[in-house]
Amino acid sequence: MAEVRHYRKKRRRTGRRNRRPRTLASNLGILLRDARRSDLPGILEIYNHHVRTSTATFDLEPLTLTRRQKWFSEHRGRHPLIVAERNAQVIGYASLSEFRDKPGYSRSAEDSVYVDKDFQGKGVGRLLLKEILSRAVRLGYHTIIAGIVPPNEASVRLHAGLGFEFVGNFREVGFKFSRWQDVAFYQLFLPTES
Repeated sequence: MAEVRHYRKKRRRTGRRNRRPRTLASNLGILLRDARRSDLPGILEIYNHHVRTSTATFDLEPLTLTRRQKWFSEHRGRHPLIVAERNAQVIGYASLSEFRDKPGYSRSAEDSVYVDKDFQGKGVGRLLLKEILSRAVRLGYHTIIAGIVPPNEASVRLHAGLGFEFVGNFREVGFKFSRWQDVAFYQLFLPTES
């Protein structure tokens, strides 16, 4: 059965001062659910924006729907793919992927989180990452790794805020936007599910 989590607007209390402003994700109806094949155009649009504008991925050319369909079919079972939806629009997604393909790595995974440009910095990424980590615990993973290209401070804050720690840096392993790029690795050890 597909998992679905709703994040709805909470009733506002009066009389509290100096309260932090609420994020979009906590204020508006955000639905977290398993991705469906019909979500692929929205997922592709979000991803291709990052391909064109950032080092969040080392793809150099926008992907086609056909290529993304193959990727989609690889994200089942131990490698879930979830989306954040608002008003029937995919506004972000997260997934777990194989860390390495040897059997001894089977309890380690790499996370990916991508958010639509219009919804960045509003709590959507945090909701997605928390949910994918919750699923990783239930799936019996031991550790999750995030590869982040510096200076992506937003991704570093997102991961560090949920307990990831910096474990090392691979220097000049990717070439994008006419220069060599480093990849910093962050790691989170997961609790065992009781």
